[in-house]
Amino acid sequence: MSHYHAVVWLDHSEAHVMHIAPDDVEASIVRPKHPHSHVHAKSGVVGSGKAAEDKQYFHAIAEALKGAEEILVVGPAQAKLQLIKHLHSHDPQVGNKVVGVESIDHPTDAQLVAYARKYFITKDPMLA
Repeated sequence: MSHYHAVVWLDHSEAHVMHIAPDDVEASIVRPKHPHSHVHAKSGVVGSGKAAEDKQYFHAIAEALKGAEEILVVGPAQAKLQLIKHLHSHDPQVGNKVVGVESIDHPTDAQLVAYARKYFITKDPMLA
C-alpha cells in the first residue's frame, strides 16, 4: 500500500506546501492576495489586536493540499491553528486528513521535507 503525505508550513505571509512521495516531492508556495499587516493591541483601542482570518488564503492552501491522504501542518505561530479551524469549518474533506500540528520556526524547504519524512516515519514505522 503506497502512502501519500503532505506537509504545509505557514505563517500569515506565505505557505509552503510539499506533497511527499517516497522518491519525489512536489512543492508549491501559496501567498495571500492581500499581504498580512502586523497588528498590535493598543491601550484604549477597540478590537483584539489580531488580524482577521484570511479565508481566501486558507482556501487556497486547502486546494493545494488536496490529493494528500495524511497532512502535517507546521508553522511558528497562530496561522497554523487558524488554518486547522478553517479546514474543519470550510474544507472538512481536507481537514479530516490532518494527522498532526507542530510548532517549528522558519525551515528551508529541504529542512521541511526532512522534518516531515521523519514525522511520518515515526507515525507509521512501516514507511521505514
